[in-house]
Amino acid sequence: MSTTEIIALLRLQRIPNVGDIIAKKLIEKCGSAEAIFEEHRANLLKIDGVGTYTIQSLWDTEHLEAAEAEYEFIKTNSLGFHYYKDETYPKRLKHCIDSPILLFSTGNIDVTNTRIISIVGTRNITSYGLAFCEQFIEEIAPLNPVIVSGFAYGVDITVQKSAIDHNLQTIGCLAHGLNQIYPKGHKKYVNQVKQNGGFFTEFWSESNPERENFLKRNRIIAGLSEATIVVESAEKGGSLVTADIAHGYNRDVFAVPGRATDKYSLGCNNLIKQQKAQLLTSAADLVYLLGWQLDEQQNQPVQKQLFVELDETERSIYDYLQLNGKQLLDTVALECRLPIFKVSSTLLNMEMKGVIRPLPGKLFEAI
Repeated sequence: MSTTEIIALLRLQRIPNVGDIIAKKLIEKCGSAEAIFEEHRANLLKIDGVGTYTIQSLWDTEHLEAAEAEYEFIKTNSLGFHYYKDETYPKRLKHCIDSPILLFSTGNIDVTNTRIISIVGTRNITSYGLAFCEQFIEEIAPLNPVIVSGFAYGVDITVQKSAIDHNLQTIGCLAHGLNQIYPKGHKKYVNQVKQNGGFFTEFWSESNPERENFLKRNRIIAGLSEATIVVESAEKGGSLVTADIAHGYNRDVFAVPGRATDKYSLGCNNLIKQQKAQLLTSAADLVYLLGWQLDEQQNQPVQKQLFVELDETERSIYDYLQLNGKQLLDTVALECRLPIFKVSSTLLNMEMKGVIRPLPGKLFEAI
């Protein structure tokens, strides 16, 4: 892409009356961002949804000067630059009508992984939420998903730190430019995130973490992912906005239930009650409901590895399934006298070893 086209895209992105939906219409009609600024005003006004108020700032030289300065910032800091028509732009986000025309990144992000999930929740995480996040990441780690969140206090940073601990890629979606980090207390995690993934933002270096930016950022979190999980939320909160956006994108939404009397479970319980989210109690629920076990490897005849090594817990579960045939996860946990979260993560490991397989109805059987 030419320098002049990049600057034209930046210029278009900065114009306050032109949002991402209108910007895409203008690009499609004119053929490129650069061509928009060479087009007659009368022709632009013929585009559906484009009015005088929308385009009145198009030729303001202030936006051109700002775009040129931002381009220098991008070059100087070697930032990733992702145009919504490019191959480097996240595939799922590209399909969202209001996705940003430009994304900026830093780190080692790889969006070719098809298993991408967003996990969000309250900044005021409880011990219940903390334990769930850490157990969930441990359970899901064998399937090597990408973990997306907002790099905020509470649930966000908990899942991103846990993802790093299990060598999973994690992506932080920021509500400000890449010249700063918010909250400041999370600067100590920046290098770890960059090594294990990185950061996305649509905001320029001049953008501060304003409230409206966080609301805009939420659509990127929802749009990047196959599914969004809400771990804990009060009756109102930003994570519920993310869930609503994901629901509007026809993406899967999951919520972790809690006691009716717990303040930070009210939002999750309401999502489930309103049928905007499916109930999630373990990684096995997610794997089953998303059909992740039905990947390319599963389409091949499954053969048990010869002389596969099983630890004591895996051996007891395998022996039980060999003896009793197809069984529910809860039944396996009860009969083997193991906690459900332990059985869930162990079954995932055993599936990766090729000694058991999941079946519809949350059943498992030995191979």
